[in-house]
Amino acid sequence: MLRRLAITTLATAAALVVAAAPASAEPSAGEVADALNSSHVYVDPDVTDVSASDADLMSQAAENVDTPVYFVVVPEGEFTSQAELGSFMADVQQDVGDGSYLVFVGDTTAADSTVLSPSDVAAAESAAQRMSTVPDAAVAFANEAESQADAAAASGVFGMVLLGLFVLAIAGTGFFLYRSKKNREAREARELEEVKKTVTEDVVRLGEDIARLDLDLGAADEATRTDYTNAMNSYDRAKAELETIRRADEIQRVTNALEDGRYYMTATRARLAGDPVPERRAPCFFNPQHGPSVRDVDWAPPGGTPRSVPVCRACANDVLSGAHPDVRMVEAGGRRVPYYDAGPAYAPYAGGYFGMDMMMGMFTGMMLGNMMGSMMGAGMLGAGMGDYGGDGGGFGDFGGDGGGFGDFGGGGFDGGDFGGFGDF
Repeated sequence: MLRRLAITTLATAAALVVAAAPASAEPSAGEVADALNSSHVYVDPDVTDVSASDADLMSQAAENVDTPVYFVVVPEGEFTSQAELGSFMADVQQDVGDGSYLVFVGDTTAADSTVLSPSDVAAAESAAQRMSTVPDAAVAFANEAESQADAAAASGVFGMVLLGLFVLAIAGTGFFLYRSKKNREAREARELEEVKKTVTEDVVRLGEDIARLDLDLGAADEATRTDYTNAMNSYDRAKAELETIRRADEIQRVTNALEDGRYYMTATRARLAGDPVPERRAPCFFNPQHGPSVRDVDWAPPGGTPRSVPVCRACANDVLSGAHPDVRMVEAGGRRVPYYDAGPAYAPYAGGYFGMDMMMGMFTGMMLGNMMGSMMGAGMLGAGMGDYGGDGGGFGDFGGDGGGFGDFGGGGFDGGDFGGFGDF
């Protein structure tokens, strides 16, 4: 009976017996490919136990099946290593094309296929190895390859039927998803327009505040010049970031720069007035345009739980006296609402001003629309917003399993990338 060219196990790799080198030169890949293209069979001239009639029988077996099969017969010792054989057959296959290949090296075999699965080509090679002669092995290989190809084709037809049913079943879902995508894109475009309009107003207001100061830098001390310069740099950064915004969740970069700028303007005015520079605090909760807060007060929205929120002096007086503070109103869905009740699109707007820790303290437990749901789910604060401070903070086998020549299984000969063939 024929045997595989090499057997690789987890424990050992059996070495192949090497015969004396052939008397004549090795055939070229082109010669082998020409023979296979002509008759599906190549028999090396040095092989003496396969006659011309045997070769005709092998050729007839290949032509009698619909799936392309090819046979190569070479004497034992023709190749010195698995890599050499694999590289040679890769060149042959490149000229011949797809098909199932059975190579006889002396009384051993190796097989692979680009049209059959690894298990199917293994079954075909196993059928060949049960035969005692090369012609019989070739016939058995061709017949089994045809049988496996037919079974795969039948399975493919069944799969196509299932696929058709699946396509019909999801057609309605696909249309729904398409409409949902279009609706989502339209909503996101509208939200982006609304939020950009809001933050543009904030940028303009900071610019006007800086311009009104009309500071003579030459007459100011170094600390004052530094704070004023930081305020102008923050304003420039906010304008630059605003130009790059493509999604509503990117607005936080702008409001983060605005928070910096407003603090530095507060510090500048304090220095000019000869007052102590105030500590770095979060902006006024009710309206970040008011600048840094001066204290915390307890406040609750209608129907919500009281929470401590940072407020400016004017808003603190309003809350403590029972009046309505000056709340930052924004446009959301065609309505003017407080920014903290404007829904998910405004979560990044608030996040750039207040940071993650502050947002959790102020908003958790409040009935403020869907803002916190957006922040937690969409990860808009994922960049990690830092503490208030500094100048911006930022969000702060060729055998055993029938696969054949290493990778010469299912994907065709891949010369040089063969495993388990061993040296001759």
